Amino acid sequence: MTTFKIVATLFTLLIAASCSNGQNSNALSPDEFAAKIRSMPNAPIVDVRTPGEYAGGHLPKATNIDWNSSTFMQAIAQYDKKKPVFVYCLAGSRSAAAASAMRSAGFKQVYEMAGGIRGWKGNLVK
Repeated sequence: MTTFKIVATLFTLLIAASCSNGQNSNALSPDEFAAKIRSMPNAPIVDVRTPGEYAGGHLPKATNIDWNSSTFMQAIAQYDKKKPVFVYCLAGSRSAAAASAMRSAGFKQVYEMAGGIRGWKGNLVK
């Protein structure tokens, strides 16, 4: 019976993830993300891509904390859970997962960018 519950839970999570395409329905468009950053200039911006991706270009003032790193949650713990944090990745899937994990860890205001940095570049938001 326990194996059945585990399989059923994993199946449900898989279906939910595939339906959402890894994106949070509350994610901000690149334009909204940029406007929100401008309205909160002291809020941290976290690029959750790999160090190699980050080195290839990133948003101004962004700090790199790789979502795939085993130390992601330890590194993100440096931020105040009561204050806003912005997260983004390449296309939106990793930042959605990171934002979800952060919310589960008690972060109150996590803003993620729909479409990731690809969307940012595509919209020419500066």
